[in-house]
Amino acid sequence: MPHFDIVRNNEVKNKSFRVAQLYDQFDIHSDSYQEHFVGDISLPEKWNVGIIVGKSGTGKTTIARELFGDSMNTFEYTHDSVIDDFPNKSNAKDIFDILSSVGFSCPPSWLKPYSVLSNGEKMRVDLARAICENKELTVFDEYTSVVDRDIAKVGSCAVQKAVRRSGKKFIAVSCHYDIIEWLEPDWVFCTDDMTFKDTRGLLRRPQINVSIYEQRGMWKLFRKYHYLSNEINKAARQYVAYIGDKPVAFCAVLYFPHPQIHNCYRVTRLVVLPDYQGIGIGKRMMSFLGEKYAGEGKVLDITTSLKGFAKSLMRDSRYVLIHAGRLQSVNGIKSLNNTSSRNRNTYSFRYRSA
Repeated sequence: MPHFDIVRNNEVKNKSFRVAQLYDQFDIHSDSYQEHFVGDISLPEKWNVGIIVGKSGTGKTTIARELFGDSMNTFEYTHDSVIDDFPNKSNAKDIFDILSSVGFSCPPSWLKPYSVLSNGEKMRVDLARAICENKELTVFDEYTSVVDRDIAKVGSCAVQKAVRRSGKKFIAVSCHYDIIEWLEPDWVFCTDDMTFKDTRGLLRRPQINVSIYEQRGMWKLFRKYHYLSNEINKAARQYVAYIGDKPVAFCAVLYFPHPQIHNCYRVTRLVVLPDYQGIGIGKRMMSFLGEKYAGEGKVLDITTSLKGFAKSLMRDSRYVLIHAGRLQSVNGIKSLNNTSSRNRNTYSFRYRSA
């Protein structure tokens, strides 16, 4: 689609009393007006993420609908649980994996209807559905227009990672320029001056600075997002991760009496707020604590049911897989039958200091 030339005519056919007053007050004489948008979008041969950006009224949506109308985001949500809005052909396991891959790893929220999710969560659910329905291209109009700007940036980072992993194509249509570096698009079309730029490999998101503190009393902010239980052992050491002054993740660590290993500790709760998932905060927090405990002569383990998080740890040489599945033994270490993990597929890892 190298060139577009769009003419849109608008005509006032019925003059109401209010319209007549507007004509008089602002000295308007014509009953029609025309919008004309001309430009070139020379899409590169290989790309995954693009953005159409510009000020309000510069033709973003008109151009997107003209060129990519069949791919515009138009999903309907009618069920009490958002997972039931996914295609019937998709099994539950695939849906869980895809939701986690787009940075929405919060099983309790999967049970909610779409209407009560945050705007950031809705954006990720829409993307997950696009991937699940095998749409080659998804176009999001008004992308991140109604979310907090910090969440918009973090969400954009998570979205582009998920799109690239899936091999799909994604176009954001937005009036916000602050997300461009975070989205790291392969191309940018600006409707302010109708210019197209091939930016593949040229943009890098700003660094995300995370501060981690040992802090009690913050579990109440995170507990509803944990997939196992709202309870927490009072003896656990509690840690909170912050981006700026915003708490975004929580971790609880408890001594675990291991029959073979001295000074063994286990992560019993690791929660990242939904709007900040998908950008590696949970793993960064886990690695920070792993190094901290190793420096104190302690061993740190973690067990998770989230396949996406487990895959991330498997790709890191600092983590050793010590158990996978329900009762399967890995490296001679068996799961405990009397734990709450016995009825779930789990992955257990031990942090190994570099």
